Amino acid sequence: MLVAQKEVEAPEQLLERLSQARVRTDEIFSIVNADSLYERPIPERHRIIFYLGHLEAFDWNLLRERVLDMKPFAADLDKLFAFGIDPVNGSLPTDQPADWPSVASTHSYVGRIRESIDAALATLDSSEWNSTRAGTDYSASKLLNVAIEHRLMHAETLAYMLHQLPLERKVRKGRATPTVSPIAPKMIEIPAGRATLGMSSQDGAFGWDNEFEAQTVDVPAFAIDKYKVTNRQYLHFITAGGYENPEFWTEEDWDWRTSHDIRLPVFWIQKNDRWYFRTMFDEIPLSMDWPVYVSHAEASAYTRWANKSLPTEGQWHRAAYGTANNVDRLFPWGDETPDASKGNFDFQSWDPTPVNGFPDGDSAFGVADLLGNGWEWTSSKFEPFPGFQRFSFYPGYSADFFDGKHYVMKGASPRTAACMLRRSFRNWFQPHYQYVYAGFRCVSK
Repeated sequence: MLVAQKEVEAPEQLLERLSQARVRTDEIFSIVNADSLYERPIPERHRIIFYLGHLEAFDWNLLRERVLDMKPFAADLDKLFAFGIDPVNGSLPTDQPADWPSVASTHSYVGRIRESIDAALATLDSSEWNSTRAGTDYSASKLLNVAIEHRLMHAETLAYMLHQLPLERKVRKGRATPTVSPIAPKMIEIPAGRATLGMSSQDGAFGWDNEFEAQTVDVPAFAIDKYKVTNRQYLHFITAGGYENPEFWTEEDWDWRTSHDIRLPVFWIQKNDRWYFRTMFDEIPLSMDWPVYVSHAEASAYTRWANKSLPTEGQWHRAAYGTANNVDRLFPWGDETPDASKGNFDFQSWDPTPVNGFPDGDSAFGVADLLGNGWEWTSSKFEPFPGFQRFSFYPGYSADFFDGKHYVMKGASPRTAACMLRRSFRNWFQPHYQYVYAGFRCVSK
C-alpha cells in the first residue's frame, strides 16, 4: 500500500500507479447499467457521461503539450470534458442527454487518449521524468502524480454520485453486512501543544498546492470525542426536534434546510417508525454504531444542540497526530505504513463500519477512527497556508475555492486511496453538500 509519494520516482513505478488508478475508475463505472450513463444522480453535478470522458480529458489536457508534445485530435471533446462544476449560488445545470456525445464515441475518445499517452510516456528519456522543465514549476513526475491523484479523487467522488443512483440502475458488487459493536461515547482530554499543518516544499514529497507551506500552530487544551458521532447519537438529535428548531442552525443553514425540506441525513430512509440506511447496493436497517454521514450544516447544528463545536483544523491535527512531547506522528497510530488493521480506507469496503472497529489505528491520545470510515468536518474555512503558491499548470485547483464558502475536512473515507492518507492532505466541500462520505466529532474547551 503506497502512501507518501516522492516527486522523484522511477518511471515504471509511476506508470504502474497510473495503470492501477485506471483500474479503480473503470471499476466504479462498471457498476452503472449501460442505459443509465446519462443520468444525473446529484442535481448539482454533471451527468455520469461527463465523468466517463473527463478523466482522460484531464490527463490529456494536462500532459499533451507540457510533456508529450502532441497535437489534439478532438479539441471539441477536450473542451467539453475539461471541467466539473460546483455551483454555490443555488443554480443547477440545465443540459440535456442529447447535448452529450454517444457512449460509443466517448469510449473511443477515452481509448485513443490512453493509447496516445501510454505510447508517448514510454518514449520519454529517464532524465526527462524528474527534472523541472525550463521556465516552469513542474517535472513530468509531478504532473503524473497530479494525474494519478486526480483520478483517484474521482474514484471516490464518483462513489458519492453513484450512491444516489437508484439501486435498480446499478450492477451489484457486494452486499453490506451490518455489524453490532456497542459503543460507549466518551471525550478525551488533549493537552495544550503544537500541531504541524501542511508540508514543507523541502521534503521532496508530492503534495497539492494547498498543502504548502508547512506551519506550526499552538493549540490550547481541549476535549474531543473519542469516536465519530454515530447514527445512534444523531438519531437522538433528530428525535429531540433538532431539524425543527432554528436555534441550532445559522440563518443561512436554516434557509437551506427549510427551502429544501431537509429532515434527515441523505443516506437515511424513514418508513413508519423504522429507520434504514441506503448503502451503495442495498437498503438495510440503520446500523446504529456506524458514523453518521451529514453535511457541514447538519454537523454544526448537532454540535450546537450538544453545547459543543466542531474542531478546528489545528485541533483535529493535534488530536490525530500530536503527542505529549510535541513530536508529530506521520499517522495517528505512529509512523508505520497504513494497512487494513488501521482503518476502513483504500477501497476496502463500499460501506462504513462501527466507529470502534479499528483500535490499532488509535492516536497517541487514544482518539479512534481518524483515518478512514468517513471524512471529518472541521470548523475551519478552506484557506491558503502562508507561503501558498498556486500550481501554474492547475491554477484553480485550490485558489478557486478560497471563497469563504468551503470548509476543510480531514481524515479519509472507505473509498479514499492510500496515497491521500498523508498527514498534510486537505479535502473541502461547501456546507450544504450532503452527499460526501463525511461525518464529524465534537470538541469542548
